[in-house]
Amino acid sequence: MPLNAGAEAGYGSVAGAGGLPEGEGASETAPLLAPEPVYQWQPMNRQQLQAAAGGSGWRAVRCYLVVLFWLAWMAMLAVAVAIVVISPKPVPTSLKWWQKCLFYQIQPDMRSDAQPQANGSESIYAACERLPYLRSLGVGALILQGVFHKKPSPANLTEPIESLETKTQIQHLLAESNKSDLKVVLDICEVNLLGHQETVGYGNTTSNRSATDVLRFWLDRGVSGFVICDTDPAYSVETLLEWRGVFEEFSTQQDERILVVKQTSDVLRPLNVSTQSNITLINVVLKSILPKSQQPLSAEEVAEAIETQLQTRPDDTWTSWTVGGEVSGELKRILLVLMMTLPGSPSFTYKEEIDQTWDEKTKHSEVALFSTLSHSKSREEALLYGSLTFLPFNTTYNFSSSLLSNSLVSSPPMLAFLRSWGCSQFLVLINVWPQPLSLDPAWAPSLPKTGVYVASTVMDHMGSTSLYSVRLQPYEAIVIKLFRPGGYS
Repeated sequence: MPLNAGAEAGYGSVAGAGGLPEGEGASETAPLLAPEPVYQWQPMNRQQLQAAAGGSGWRAVRCYLVVLFWLAWMAMLAVAVAIVVISPKPVPTSLKWWQKCLFYQIQPDMRSDAQPQANGSESIYAACERLPYLRSLGVGALILQGVFHKKPSPANLTEPIESLETKTQIQHLLAESNKSDLKVVLDICEVNLLGHQETVGYGNTTSNRSATDVLRFWLDRGVSGFVICDTDPAYSVETLLEWRGVFEEFSTQQDERILVVKQTSDVLRPLNVSTQSNITLINVVLKSILPKSQQPLSAEEVAEAIETQLQTRPDDTWTSWTVGGEVSGELKRILLVLMMTLPGSPSFTYKEEIDQTWDEKTKHSEVALFSTLSHSKSREEALLYGSLTFLPFNTTYNFSSSLLSNSLVSSPPMLAFLRSWGCSQFLVLINVWPQPLSLDPAWAPSLPKTGVYVASTVMDHMGSTSLYSVRLQPYEAIVIKLFRPGGYS
């Protein structure tokens, strides 16, 4: 019986609309899983944002936090500015040339039996040859001593004594000093400028006029000032007022002519100047650290003299320090360090016999010490015009003998003081005794505990150090620049 293939079209097949795809190979090309719809990104609307952020309340909290942050930042900025404005800050002091330089006292050969060509000219020209070297060491002014006759005649003050041959040599020294940027100050201490004025009284205007003519003579030739003693007849208000008028004739803002008074006693004799007057009669007081003595002073006497100077309240007049008394060779370097670190201008004296006894190693060490201290003083504000604070330190040292071995004995006091200006601090430690000294760990807790070596008398300390480990050798002085952890001033 034949099959009727076309009788019923739906028999044995599945409709294309509700089943598998129709046609050949349809079951092999059709995917088994339907594809996922493609997601298209679009920004969220306001309702969606509020719902994602947790609601409108969180927006207000975030706004308050942002405002609070900026208010706190502005408050901290205002406090920082206020601290900077109201905090005391040091104001640099404007110093004159005679407050910034080192004085160097020089005296030519004054032997009356010396031949001019053998001694006088050589002394002057030898000094001229040393001028550039002195300037390189930081010397700023020469004090020329022993030039004039010590007789009561103003006429002698325009004529130098015979050992200098002629005024031409002094003028040559002035010219060479000017080339080396050195000032020259004439020492007329114990020379009576007023002539016979003491006999006839201060009303003798003729003698006064003669003395001022002498000042004008040398000021016109380039002299930067004069040195007198506090025992001279010229040391009076009337005379110094007249001299001040002469100085102002030759003074400029950069080149002021000065008067130096050499103090010969423990206390400078005061001048009765009117408090309403702003005239400065004395620019510099030349003062000795040690008392005058024929024999070298002992360590006890030197320590007492230094401590007295450190505890003395400074005067308003600028001080220039000299050694004064005789000391042993071990203490000379200590006094050099002291003069360079005290407030004021140091004044040194050249002694030819010292140079003859130094060997090359000693010369190099001495020059290195002088040069280091000189350059530190010229650029460090604390050493130029900083305050001075005396520090009474406690020290200990180990003493050994046949009776006592490694016993701790109370030691002589170590001399120490602090120079401060702003954040800059310099600590100066001095040991004038023949035994080594160490600092007590309980000393000066307010000071920084670390520092860096600047100079020492033996020039063998370098780099940073802790003050607890500082140990001074016999007859040694050390200069340390202090700094706090985390910063260097």
